[in-house]
Amino acid sequence: MTALDWTVLVGYFVLMVVIGLWSRSKIKTVVDYFTTGGRIPWWLSGISHHMSGYSAVMFVAFAAVAYNYGITVYVWWAVSIGVGVGIGAFVFAARWNRLRAKHGVVSPLEYLARRYNLPTQQALAYSGAALKVVDIASKWVAIAILLNGFTGVPMRWGILLTGVVTMAYATLGGLWADVLTDFGQFIIQAAAGIAMFVGVLAHLGGISTLWTMWDKLPEGHGDALNGPYTPIFLIAFLFIKTFEYNGGMWNLAQRYMAAPSGSAAKKSALLSSALWLVWPLVLFIPMCAAPLLVNPGKAEQSYVALAQLLLPSGLIGLVLAGFFSHTMAMVASDANAISSVITRDLAPVLVKKVREMSDSAALKMARITTFAFVTVSMIIAIATNGQGVVLKIVVDLVAATMGPIAIPLMLGLLPWFRRSGPRAALVSWAIGLITWAIVKYGIGSTDTTLVVALPLATSLVIYVGLGLLLPERKDDVDVLLDSLNTDPEDSAEVAARRTAALG
Repeated sequence: MTALDWTVLVGYFVLMVVIGLWSRSKIKTVVDYFTTGGRIPWWLSGISHHMSGYSAVMFVAFAAVAYNYGITVYVWWAVSIGVGVGIGAFVFAARWNRLRAKHGVVSPLEYLARRYNLPTQQALAYSGAALKVVDIASKWVAIAILLNGFTGVPMRWGILLTGVVTMAYATLGGLWADVLTDFGQFIIQAAAGIAMFVGVLAHLGGISTLWTMWDKLPEGHGDALNGPYTPIFLIAFLFIKTFEYNGGMWNLAQRYMAAPSGSAAKKSALLSSALWLVWPLVLFIPMCAAPLLVNPGKAEQSYVALAQLLLPSGLIGLVLAGFFSHTMAMVASDANAISSVITRDLAPVLVKKVREMSDSAALKMARITTFAFVTVSMIIAIATNGQGVVLKIVVDLVAATMGPIAIPLMLGLLPWFRRSGPRAALVSWAIGLITWAIVKYGIGSTDTTLVVALPLATSLVIYVGLGLLLPERKDDVDVLLDSLNTDPEDSAEVAARRTAALG
């Protein structure tokens, strides 16, 4: 890292804080803080959705997978997400938006109390919030590993640096700051990623490298599925990511909710899907080519070694800023989503006074909650000091447990599952998590496919099966689900309301 690299990196941090300060002026109420009142243009919502979906873990843990197994990481990870988000554009995106527009829903879990009951909402909220704290701690570790590799900055100071800057703009500016910094980070990351892509191709002989390098790499590195990543794993991962990236990961539901309308949310999802199918390929090609260029000792440091080998002064700082952009985008949006769940769903149940708060008091509480969430995740990350937690947490824990948590949340939006009530939701959630614990720790399985697929399949079968065998259909749930079929401004709905009003 030269003085120019440090200048680029410091300038990036300053820009993020400035955006947070500017966004603060646009926040008047809790609704603005958590959903922007539906004022985010569809294209900006789509870019933000994409940027909030991955972090520096990609350049640590997934870079290691690319180094060891090749292009398979693009197929089972990025393509799965791209296809899943594309499916969600037609199934989930508009329905999330209509929850806000028609029912005033601010938190992604707020509708669950009406869809099922309060205990179901609380169970999903507490388990999901606990999972997210650990998940974000792993993101801090990943970015600290990268900062340490580039600059030698100790792990705990790297975590503190990124955490404090993220805390500043996320706490001040809410979702507005998240979305605007996502856009700035998208531009920075694009420049950094293209620089690395061009550097690798130039070093290995030009554009022909894209089809000639696979014969020079270890056997199987050009295969769509390689190593422990099997077709069954791919199918399970596709199901998980379809749920997770269309709202199961709460911060991404907020991007749909923040769009102006259901149709705009659908367009934002399609844009995000396209970005997922194209952009990660640009990022993964250099990672796959790394064995031809570097021998970093640890596969997790392969991308760092590539940047140090190929990039001139200034661009290394830009690449590192790109790493930060991923992590800070995800963490800031997660912090906002968790804060919305705590402020709107958990705290009002625990403390009666929260239900009677003024708008200004509720907004203050939202900022305090965001601050506290980031702080706790940083403490966990510092306590672990990065000892082997990154890939273990992200792939094993989050991927395996997201299914049981997300299935009642996501399928509860759809009219096809209106027969599945609180019994189906709670039992599928509990049995899915128990299944994961038994497979992972009871029998000690190391089969990635089994650990990821079985909890999801178990939860899905139980949720659907109980709905069919022991239905809990309610009239008010039918009304809720049917209201999500059209945007408020749809002419058919407007005409129906006018007809009803005229008697």
